Amino acid sequence: MKKYFTIIVLFFYSWFTQAQQSEQYTQYMYNTLTINPAYAGSRDVLSAVLLHRTQWIGLEGAPQTSSFSMHTPIERKKIGLGFNILNDQLGALSETSVTANFSYTIDLDYFVKLSMGISAGAYLYSQDLSKLDLRYSDPFYTNNLENKLSPQVGLGFLLHSDKYYIGASIPRMLRTTNIDFENNSNYGLRERLHYYGTAGYVFNLSKMIKFKPAGMVKLVFGSPAQVDLSANFSYNDKFILGTSYSISSSVSALAGFQINESWLLGMSYDIATSLPDGYNNGSFEFFLRFELFKRYNKMMTPRFF
Repeated sequence: MKKYFTIIVLFFYSWFTQAQQSEQYTQYMYNTLTINPAYAGSRDVLSAVLLHRTQWIGLEGAPQTSSFSMHTPIERKKIGLGFNILNDQLGALSETSVTANFSYTIDLDYFVKLSMGISAGAYLYSQDLSKLDLRYSDPFYTNNLENKLSPQVGLGFLLHSDKYYIGASIPRMLRTTNIDFENNSNYGLRERLHYYGTAGYVFNLSKMIKFKPAGMVKLVFGSPAQVDLSANFSYNDKFILGTSYSISSSVSALAGFQINESWLLGMSYDIATSLPDGYNNGSFEFFLRFELFKRYNKMMTPRFF
């Protein structure tokens, strides 16, 4: 058992240092600002989201992700401003980032809008090799790293209305080398471009029930494409139940509750389909969203994106 545990930890550590995969979420449709700066201000009110994800429960060194984002429209809702704070941990690696977001929106017609966004921020990377149980010395795993600073910029587009959205983004456009093992460019923690495509739609099945399918595609050269598909049903704009499937990765159950017009609580539980038996205790994710409404801009129907 311990042998398999060590193999799994080292595999994911090596995979992370070679591919530099970005953080992932099951409930991405509620936390879109982290991957697309064009989302800033698109909800027409001040919106804040706190999210935490614990991946592969019970597996020591498994990913832990926490994020906080806030955004709001200004200037007659043409301009959106926002920021993200994120902490992502995987074994010996830790990443903390602060990103500012700006978007500009044009009206294509009375219902449809096109938003264009940019982001800029700083990423701090740390590596603590004391967290790894290495029985054999390896020149690539000998040096600790503390708070190495790297700049980053992003770009995104979002076509949206009250019924649907279609987005495309590259949240990290600079290919910086964050951890360079002995100055060897062939080995290290180097950013790779992540291309995101997202889409969602709201179907009114009745006065009380809505069907909300959504999807996300993430492309990274040198890695398999990640495709996430989800289907949510809401009842009376209060209760949300759904499921999600990440191809060749996991299946998930999702639930949410609209506490009042300002507060939304959501959670999900994932079962990985790519881990061996004995290491598949699932992943848990929760988020809390707060929105500040004014009397003249209350939404008649809460949006899910």
